[in-house]
Amino acid sequence: MKKDFGDSISNRVYEYRVLARMSQQELAEKVGVSKQTIFVMEKGNYVPTLLLAYRIAEYFKVDINDIFTYVKGNDQNDN
Repeated sequence: MKKDFGDSISNRVYEYRVLARMSQQELAEKVGVSKQTIFVMEKGNYVPTLLLAYRIAEYFKVDINDIFTYVKGNDQNDN
């Protein structure tokens, strides 16, 4: 049985994209994904691969931790 740790990754992709005055489609083309991928990522419904996260950070010329943040969950099943 797979253990659910309840952790997640939050992101600031929307903020960086809007500050750069880019559409979702433009960012998607720059980092090699679909507009839908950018849309669901900005809504918090998709956790990007590590490779995609690095591509986005590299595109905006910032550290990956400036855009993506690990949020530790509450592991209540830990013994």
